[in-house]
Amino acid sequence: MADFDKNGNIIRDEPADDLGGSRSWCHIMYALHGLSALSGILTSASIAGAFVFGWPSIVAVIINYVTRSNVRDTWLDTHWRWQLRTFWYAALWLLIAGLLAFTLIGIPAAILVIVITGIWVLYRVIRGWLVLLDGRGMPMPAA
Repeated sequence: MADFDKNGNIIRDEPADDLGGSRSWCHIMYALHGLSALSGILTSASIAGAFVFGWPSIVAVIINYVTRSNVRDTWLDTHWRWQLRTFWYAALWLLIAGLLAFTLIGIPAAILVIVITGIWVLYRVIRGWLVLLDGRGMPMPAA
């Protein structure tokens, strides 16, 4: 079972060597998500669109689901959940933006939702990766 610090964050509950391979996979997943977000910045795609529909993020989500059982009940589990929540909530918001875009009046709202979702995705990828580099778990709501 994991230990928690005074802020409720999961702290490392196993030696770093025991989770080294999983920690490397987590870096790879953040890099893939970051690559998708970067392609949204550097191309005509939106950040959120490139994040959800880009192959790097899709590969990261597949890796996440395949390796998820390796980190269950460790501090790294929070990073796996953080990445999945980021991907699926971004997909949900893009779906909502798509529905809004069906009406002429909803197009400006859809554009706003896409832009805000893109900024949120960047925040989540950067924050998650920085916390991983610091060797800490992500603060997560109770599962």
